[in-house]
Amino acid sequence: MRERKLQDYLLILEEYKLVESMNLKEDSLNLDVAYLSYDSKDMKKGGIFICKGAHFLPKYLDEAIDKGAICYISEIEYDIKNLEFPHIIVSDIRRAMAVLANFYYDEPWKDLKLIGITGTKGKSTTTYYMKYILDHYLNSRGKSESAIISSIEVDDGVIKEESHITTPESLMLLRHFHNALESGKEYLTMEVSSQALKYHRTLGITFDVACFLNIGEDHISPIEHCDFDDYFDAKLKLMSQCKVACVNINSNHADEICDSVVGAKLITFGTDEMADIYGYRIVKEEDGISFHVRTPNYTEKFKISMAGFFNVENALAAIATCHALDIPKESIYEGLLNAEVPGRMEVFIGEKSKTIVIVDYAHNRMSFEKLFTSTIKEYPDRKIIAIYGCPGKKAIARRQELSEIAGRYAKKIYITEEDPGEEALEDICNEIAKYIRRTGCPYEIIFDREVAIRKAIEEGDEKTIILLTGKGRETRQRRGTEYIECPSDVDFVLKYLN
Repeated sequence: MRERKLQDYLLILEEYKLVESMNLKEDSLNLDVAYLSYDSKDMKKGGIFICKGAHFLPKYLDEAIDKGAICYISEIEYDIKNLEFPHIIVSDIRRAMAVLANFYYDEPWKDLKLIGITGTKGKSTTTYYMKYILDHYLNSRGKSESAIISSIEVDDGVIKEESHITTPESLMLLRHFHNALESGKEYLTMEVSSQALKYHRTLGITFDVACFLNIGEDHISPIEHCDFDDYFDAKLKLMSQCKVACVNINSNHADEICDSVVGAKLITFGTDEMADIYGYRIVKEEDGISFHVRTPNYTEKFKISMAGFFNVENALAAIATCHALDIPKESIYEGLLNAEVPGRMEVFIGEKSKTIVIVDYAHNRMSFEKLFTSTIKEYPDRKIIAIYGCPGKKAIARRQELSEIAGRYAKKIYITEEDPGEEALEDICNEIAKYIRRTGCPYEIIFDREVAIRKAIEEGDEKTIILLTGKGRETRQRRGTEYIECPSDVDFVLKYLN
């Protein structure tokens, strides 16, 4: 990061036509900028403070100033103790933050091999498939493992932590890129959410490879996407931010996705023989799923150890991405064979009861449909018990969609807590129950997630398979505006299954 003056940051905002007004005197313009943050607790002396967020309060700005901020950037002017404090008012704080982050960190993504994965389902699994493959490849060359930014965890070589969000805000995202580069990372694979694309978190970034897995209706709510077109248009933005685009030829709207690829090389993948990366002869085996793949360079048999036929498409996405990056097939084979994804299709079997529990993050209509139909194919002699909930004040349509699917396939459903946030848990559960009643499936509301899991396991036997969805290995519940620490679903399963 180069030393720059406050005037330099003003000029870059003016270059992008984001400045509405300002209060910057001559002596302020020549101040050295030492830091950039939107978190008042994280502010340092000589920093620029970015005021953003629905829950932002003026007291955060006062705190940042007390900690040494030299200027604030916002969409509005704040009534604070020092009315003459230097500030820049911008037309779009999210665009401004992305521009400033790229400027402050000197576009570190240019020196990384950057892979972006988007889609309604499968982003996390594909991201981990890529990490296992890349780490095998890098290890074979004596290099450090790759970096990852996912909805499960972040590991950039400096920061390693559980994720709260699929794609971080632009400033944090650029910090991760910078850390990865400083740590000697060569590759970084990340999930790119529709919210990230809509709200410019990846603005100005070019991905070496962008992968579009699939599209289904999701995240439709007043605070996310107003309708499917808004959701789809956000996802498509990734196709204009890459050098190579990998697209699932079996996805809904595949033609539109391919048509949106302009100025980049297009590689298709899927189980249609017209695909550039074609998967076929998919076979369930005792210890996984095998399948054959034809690429422009070779035909090879691969295997994944994870359950779920739908994961073959995620594996094909990883193979297509590796084809674009010239990763050798030996590393692809070993990476896919050994890949494990925390909280994704993790299978547990009771030693005495022989009850099977599958812990999975499935949380939308597409992932639910795939999970339930795949389970019936893989375990045709088992009855399904489902445990799930829905988040508060977001993706409202899921409450009906998930209930219709679970009610169609399950013999019993437990409705429980799943990040209620600022909405009453009882209201969420009652709305879910309303839709389950229409299917005729028996259900029970148990607010305490641990109790719901314990009761389902106690009722299980050798003919039962429990689908425990939504949280995976996450160790937090969002209640109100805070994240409360709690054991993961896997912890509860291990506690009660045996």
